[in-house]
Amino acid sequence: MEQKRFWYVRGLRDGLPVGMGYLAVSFTLGIAAKNAGIGAAQAGLMSLLNLTSAGEFAALAIIQAQGSYMELVFSQLVINLRYCLMSCALSQKLSEKTPFFHRLFMAFGVTDEIFGIAVSTPKHLNPFYQYGAMSVAIPGWTIGTVLGVISGSILPAPVMRAMSLALYGMFLAIIIPPAKKSRILAGIVLVSMLLSLLVSMLPIVSSLSGGMKTIILTVGIAGVAAVLFPVKEEKETEAE
Repeated sequence: MEQKRFWYVRGLRDGLPVGMGYLAVSFTLGIAAKNAGIGAAQAGLMSLLNLTSAGEFAALAIIQAQGSYMELVFSQLVINLRYCLMSCALSQKLSEKTPFFHRLFMAFGVTDEIFGIAVSTPKHLNPFYQYGAMSVAIPGWTIGTVLGVISGSILPAPVMRAMSLALYGMFLAIIIPPAKKSRILAGIVLVSMLLSLLVSMLPIVSSLSGGMKTIILTVGIAGVAAVLFPVKEEKETEAE
């Protein structure tokens, strides 16, 4: 019980900046939901059950354009497929004795930012660490969405666009500390940024969806990095 409390509190602490960032960023999502004709209660429920900024923005655009259900489903599959890769990576940090229901609930809370802090935990990932992070991240994302719908007609558009920069600030906060400790990781981050820019400009691939670009870059860069710079596994003995 003490160990569970320790990891839960640690997850709360590490997840607090994520939750605060989500609260600010999801304001913009609330504005988009309002423009699509969705009320505060509906938008809040959407964010509570779908922790994906890109997926929700795409869904709102399709809803506003009166797109088909198949278009909505396919776009969500493509955009959110990256979470499968993140879940596979996190599964390698779980103990073999981790029950299925823990794996199921942890998978629900996999986002880019929660993945970033969870994968950085030493040794095995305790499920209660992720539960702690989810306890502040999910309410932050949901409440921010609701407040965005309510205040969408009050705050000026330039202010709302500026608040969306908080998302990029969270990404930088995740990648900069580990990149400072490893030249290889810093190089991979720089290469990823350069390739992302090229993919957005090249004629053939620039027309692909954002989710598909993310998948191609993630698989390609991670695969090449794994071959060129393999991580040596250390045998760890755990006290029972």
